[in-house]
Amino acid sequence: MTESRGFCPECGETVAERAEPRPGAPRADSDALCDSCYFDEFDFIDAPERVQVSVCGRCGAVHRGNRWVDVGAVDYTDIAIDAVSESLSVHIDAANVEWGVEPEQVDETTIRMHCTFSGVVRETLLEEELIVPVRIAKEVCDRCGRIAGGYYASIVQVRAEDREPTDDEAAEAIEIAESYVAGKEADGDREAFITEIDTDDDAGPTIKLSTNKLGQAVANRITDRFGGTVDDHPTLVTEDSDGNEVYRVTFVARLPKYTAGDVVDPEDGDGPVLVRSAHNNLTGRRLTTGDPYEASGNGDGLPTVEPIGHRRDAVETTVVTVEDDHSIQLLDPESYEAKTVARPDFVDPDAETVPVVKDGGDVYILPES
Repeated sequence: MTESRGFCPECGETVAERAEPRPGAPRADSDALCDSCYFDEFDFIDAPERVQVSVCGRCGAVHRGNRWVDVGAVDYTDIAIDAVSESLSVHIDAANVEWGVEPEQVDETTIRMHCTFSGVVRETLLEEELIVPVRIAKEVCDRCGRIAGGYYASIVQVRAEDREPTDDEAAEAIEIAESYVAGKEADGDREAFITEIDTDDDAGPTIKLSTNKLGQAVANRITDRFGGTVDDHPTLVTEDSDGNEVYRVTFVARLPKYTAGDVVDPEDGDGPVLVRSAHNNLTGRRLTTGDPYEASGNGDGLPTVEPIGHRRDAVETTVVTVEDDHSIQLLDPESYEAKTVARPDFVDPDAETVPVVKDGGDVYILPES
């Protein structure tokens, strides 16, 4: 403060000159008041009489403005502290403000917040204490309401061409869907959820999801993993408030006809193949030589091959003798007669037994792994 510059318009006392405002900034009317009159009209803290917070009783989301927000609060006390913090305001003239809050749990839905404040105004230290009651109103958020009501906008059907998906394929497809949706939820997407997973259908699992975008993404990720194609079948279900048509889309993630472990015959004269992958093209290993095999169809998709069996159908049989680099004699697993068959390069010459599959009268050795 400096020398006197005028008189207080309220009481007539002289008022000390105050620091000039920033260039271009207006002088506050309160600057004309003396300290006594100023503090008579001064509200250090502006606080509501009470605060009500709407909390979803299912997921713990808090309703703020016109939307639900996941806050990650440990309990309702954390939510109450945040709500009171947002509802309080300190006078703009206060400097060096410090404050604290001490919650008092009255009952399950009521918390008293004991708030203390301090700050400096006109070189005077002010302190104030107040109590703000917080009421926790339990509701059900839009997302949990839709989940409880069985809402879904898309369906992903995991199917396979001319076969049923294996147990491993079905389990991994479900894991892909759950992992992707969990990631979207972790990123704050409250529209992302799985409504239902049906594994009772022998044709393959069916997954109901909350949005068409989510269904498309899950179906694409399943075929990215296993190969195959995605077909979509939209169905008009209603119109929104603006008259726009709303569709529910079924996405069919159709896996390839062949899987890793299948034994097939390309019928090219070079013997059958143990399939390693049927993702976009067919890759594997020749059972007559051990050489790698890779082929694609004439157009899109996989080549036409004749299925023989699967490595899970293999049986162990006894090695009689290794005849040379290209042939080996072993016992036929059904007739137990000694039979000379092709010796692929993956056969251990010291092996006493080997896994084999039969195709008619022919016997083929499989790799150990």
